[in-house]
Amino acid sequence: MSVAFEEIRLSLPHIEVAAHLYGPEDGIPVIALHGWLDNAATFSRLAPLLEGIRIVALDLPGHGHSDHRPVGAAYNIWDYAHDVLQTAEQFGWKKFSLLGHSMGAIASVLLAGAMPERIERLALIDGVIPYTGEADTAPQKLGESLQALLSVDNKRKPVYSTFEDAVAARMKGVGAVSHDAAERLAQRGLMPVPGGYTWRTDARLMLPSPMRLSRAHARAFVDRIACPASLILAEQGLMTQTEMLNYCKSLPFQLHRLAGGHHLHLDDQSGAEAVAAVFNQFFET
Repeated sequence: MSVAFEEIRLSLPHIEVAAHLYGPEDGIPVIALHGWLDNAATFSRLAPLLEGIRIVALDLPGHGHSDHRPVGAAYNIWDYAHDVLQTAEQFGWKKFSLLGHSMGAIASVLLAGAMPERIERLALIDGVIPYTGEADTAPQKLGESLQALLSVDNKRKPVYSTFEDAVAARMKGVGAVSHDAAERLAQRGLMPVPGGYTWRTDARLMLPSPMRLSRAHARAFVDRIACPASLILAEQGLMTQTEMLNYCKSLPFQLHRLAGGHHLHLDDQSGAEAVAAVFNQFFET
């Protein structure tokens, strides 16, 4: 894999994060957010195809080469909004756009709804709102999360004897990916340990959420978005349920359905080119 980007580290007030920089320095400012358990390499096919855009592709905390959150801190999805805002402050961007995939798309929507005056455009791939939960399930969810926290230190991440074994495992993970996509994610996401390789990701990312937004809460964030938004849904992705499709069709977003799986922007070159064609037009207008 040979992609023109600059590797950087940012010392935010609360944590240090890693990122890839793509595009001209005077391009449209965009912060790119990857999906759950992925890393900045998820944009390694797409970012070079986007024109006139200055992209900061983050490793979100707990992922890739970024630091893990401190002991006792959580990985609530809304916490990523603070990470993004502090990243924008590092670059002096008072207004900027967001490019998000899956969990990164959801975090983008939450930030755009919470602070619409800061976000200029939303480019979303197979993600809009988080998994929701209603009041009657909240006590049980919190209990499950607390119990999991008690035992997290006793859990060991899997160790793969070879790099290829880890790639094969990632191909079958959540949001199954192509071999090439898994290899790109693994090159950034693995670290050597005795006996082989394991993932750099924080084990706490695998814990159940202590609290979920209700459906009304989640949709209120979407309703408050004030900027143009373009949403790409993968035809073989994770948002194919009838209810979700109907909800997406009701949104005042540009909606595009493209062939491919959940990682269509990374699985192969044709998928990346199809996504780039949509977003290049979106950012040009």
